[in-house]
Amino acid sequence: MFTSQDLHCVCLLQDTSLHRIHTMQQFHPTPSHAASSLAKFGKKRGSYNCGRCGLPKKGHICTVGTPANSSSATPSHSSLSVVTSAPSSISVSVARRLPLLPRRALSFDHEEAGGLDPSESASVWSQEDDFDSSGLPGNVLWDILRRLPPSGLLAAAKVSRGWRDMTRSLWKAAEELNLRVPASVQVGFVASMLQKCPGIVNLSLVMESDVVSTMLACIAFSCPNLAFLEISVSDSAVNRITGSELGRFVADKKSLKSLKMEGCSNLGGFVLCSSSLSTIWLSDLYSLSKMVFNCPQLKEISLKFSQREKDSTDLATMVEGLGISCPRLQNIRIYSMQLSHAAVLALTAAHLRGLRMLSLVFGSEVTDASVAAIASSYPNLELLDLSGSSVSDSGVSMICNVFSETLTRLLLAVCPNVTSSGIQFATAQLPHLEIMDCGMTICEPDSHNPIADENNHKLQKTSITNLHLTNQKLIIKHSCLKKLSLWGCSGLNALYLNCTQLKDLNLNSCRNLHPERLLLQCPSLENVHASGCHDMLTGAIQSQVCNAFTDLENPSTSKRLPNGSKRVRVPHLDNTESPDEETKRSRKKRRLCNVLLD
Repeated sequence: MFTSQDLHCVCLLQDTSLHRIHTMQQFHPTPSHAASSLAKFGKKRGSYNCGRCGLPKKGHICTVGTPANSSSATPSHSSLSVVTSAPSSISVSVARRLPLLPRRALSFDHEEAGGLDPSESASVWSQEDDFDSSGLPGNVLWDILRRLPPSGLLAAAKVSRGWRDMTRSLWKAAEELNLRVPASVQVGFVASMLQKCPGIVNLSLVMESDVVSTMLACIAFSCPNLAFLEISVSDSAVNRITGSELGRFVADKKSLKSLKMEGCSNLGGFVLCSSSLSTIWLSDLYSLSKMVFNCPQLKEISLKFSQREKDSTDLATMVEGLGISCPRLQNIRIYSMQLSHAAVLALTAAHLRGLRMLSLVFGSEVTDASVAAIASSYPNLELLDLSGSSVSDSGVSMICNVFSETLTRLLLAVCPNVTSSGIQFATAQLPHLEIMDCGMTICEPDSHNPIADENNHKLQKTSITNLHLTNQKLIIKHSCLKKLSLWGCSGLNALYLNCTQLKDLNLNSCRNLHPERLLLQCPSLENVHASGCHDMLTGAIQSQVCNAFTDLENPSTSKRLPNGSKRVRVPHLDNTESPDEETKRSRKKRRLCNVLLD
């Protein structure tokens, strides 16, 4: 007979033996598995330890850090690759935290990575993340891979399954893609890249091959959330998109906010209808038969026409309806030789109350009467660009009288009827002016217009009709001016500047400017462009800039003698200022000014 105590001991022995058998089955391979391993790898294979639990890896299946329902919770990535196997535990944690990850831009043009802040990984990844097969934590591997350019990501995806899944997550997390399409690559290359980034919001393409309608169809299908699209065309490529194809693309993309496209010479005519589009840039336009914008949210429009001859575009007719179809327009840029006074009158009749920036470039028929119409219709302009027009000093005077409180940027480049007196009057009457461009305005009678040399013969004829005196003097004193451009002013003989906030000065090709008649009192000056100037003028610029810097470097004070007859320097021993005050004065040194000669 067995007592109850004996039965209890027998049960303990049975439990211990069962536990040993279960342990042996868990950590030791079966004979069939060992035989297959020896047949596959040979007897020379060494033993390794698991990177997660530290146990021998031979015949071992690790369960540390692997969710029980990983097969059901892991998203499928079969649409991005032909591999159908389930991702590793690292990719599971990446997919779980994907909505919290900051987006990054991927560029195929620059090899350096446009990385994110390394401190952001600590808030995205926790310390308990799984380890990769190489022994790296998931947060460390993410920080390393996200700094690679796209070409590096494509190479990293071939290392292991975990790295491949991690790069997939990086591609999916990208919202911006900058892609250069070589001439030998077809549309399929762009399609494969866009499939890797289904969440693309900002897309920039540099096309070295022809742009066709299939490209727009591919973008529309692969980027459902696209908001910003920019297509640049190289000299060897041709944009073959027509106006109807562009209008269909804009109408289908309900989330598109910005569209910038070059090489639009084959549009012919177009009708753009969108409830979300706010920015449109179209360049190289030619002979448009129809131009309609039905975009109530449109705030900025830029139309750059080709300078080819026999352009049949009627700008006066096409800008009439902007006030009705685009009531929120704030910025208008039109570059065309077809600009005339009639087109300006049609633009002023649109009654765009929110207009703040107006740029009408290459309009040789834009006169002082056009300036009067602009001033009466849009008195709140902050930027006015009339480069290449026939505006004279009278038009500059009207600009100063109307926009004295609002205008901050005035561009009057290649305006041959504007003299140095008009420029001085503008700087004196516009107290908030920050940027002013007067390039090729004060020129010699025999000087050639670089813009006119590029198929702009009308501007060349205008620049020769009114010949100005070559020895002109310019005196500017301004407290807010930050950038001043006098490039190509070969008729400028003397220049005196007293601008405390001036940072950038352009004196390129001012070859008649005398070094003895140059005075720069600009303590904040950072860059002076002096390409095409003679050596004496360049030396005078450098000496004045260096002398101004050395004067500011000396922190010692000056005091008068008791009789008030003379000012002398106070030595450091006799200086009554405290060391803290001297330290503060020494920190107020400004940076050296760069004289650019190239």
